[in-house]
Amino acid sequence: MLYQLHEMNRTMLSPLIQWAEASSKLFTNPISPLAHTPFSQRIAAGYELMFRLGKDYEKPEFDITSTSVDGVDVAVFEKVAIEKPFCRLLHFKKDLSTAREAQLKQPRVLLVAPLSGHHSTLLRDTVRGMLPLHDVYITDWTDARMVPEGDGPFHLHTYVHYIQDFIRALGPDLHVVSVCQPTVPVLAAISLMATAKDPMLPKTMTMMGGPIDPRKSPTQVNDLATRKPYSWFENTLIYSVPPNYPGSGRKVYPGFLQHAGFVAMNPRRHAQSHWDFYMHLREGDNESAEDHRKFYNEYNAVLDMPAEYYLETIKTVFQDFALATGTWEVNGELVRPQDIKTVALFTIEGELDDISGSGQTEAAHGLCSSIPKSKKHHFTAPKCGHYGIFSGRRWREVVAPRIAAFIRENG
Repeated sequence: MLYQLHEMNRTMLSPLIQWAEASSKLFTNPISPLAHTPFSQRIAAGYELMFRLGKDYEKPEFDITSTSVDGVDVAVFEKVAIEKPFCRLLHFKKDLSTAREAQLKQPRVLLVAPLSGHHSTLLRDTVRGMLPLHDVYITDWTDARMVPEGDGPFHLHTYVHYIQDFIRALGPDLHVVSVCQPTVPVLAAISLMATAKDPMLPKTMTMMGGPIDPRKSPTQVNDLATRKPYSWFENTLIYSVPPNYPGSGRKVYPGFLQHAGFVAMNPRRHAQSHWDFYMHLREGDNESAEDHRKFYNEYNAVLDMPAEYYLETIKTVFQDFALATGTWEVNGELVRPQDIKTVALFTIEGELDDISGSGQTEAAHGLCSSIPKSKKHHFTAPKCGHYGIFSGRRWREVVAPRIAAFIRENG
């Protein structure tokens, strides 16, 4: 019933939110007489804040139309390479018609985005940072409420098989980069391929800020997963999609609940951010206000996760620590990272990461015991939080160049 109540509340508030948006424009548009009244900026700021706090946030666009290759601007086209019910594999295809031969042989990269609440556009800056030197593909996960029940369930092992399918389609000269949550299924996918001696194994795997072993330096996220029993997640967080969506009846962990959890982790920070936004609007600081809009357009856009996938992740990764303890089986096959011998490994952590604690990602080195030491590297990004290792200035200036160098060395 909670999902239905949420939708009912959203419908009832919609006229108020639309009125707030219109009122904000009336007090800012120079052709409107109200824009020239005393305190018009303050009134407009209040209305816009009301609008942004109450509006629905749709999935943003990547909006990547060009990049620079050797100092030359080239066009970028977003193409769907593979389409599955729960995921599209997107290719950021560059127009290299006038490029030199060396540019045409850029390393192919599969960037695996998280399926953990936000859309894959959260990695927009990651894509931009890799495009100049790499041929980039990314997993674009589908909002579960938009997938009809007839397309079947999506389990954690389904995720693993999706990754294997993408690797085989793009390999063998492929480099896999996983950010946060997918480090675990990506390591499982490559481990199973190594056990089977699959000839399409990638050249490298880069794992960034992921819970390979959540027992190390547990964070608030890890504590919640271990403090609450499995039944609590099943009974408290799982709801059916309402009839007004294609996925009507599908069991999901709703995006609006996930968003509430994100905000609850740092409520003061978000409250201060919205207050600062209001003050920037009052003072006419349009640049700072626009930065706020861009951040929350992304942060507030969330998707529903399939219930079976979410619950299995909680149990397998955060409660049983099945990957770290060597007990994880995918369709009856034991996941054995020690069978990986030829795939180079690079792990990256943020010094200030409060989502995946120190050592959680680096734990992959101990599990992948058969990879030669010369092919294993680790880097802790200084002064970086969780998002800083794949987005922002430190990503562009510190982390991205190291990944590019690692790929070149092992290509």
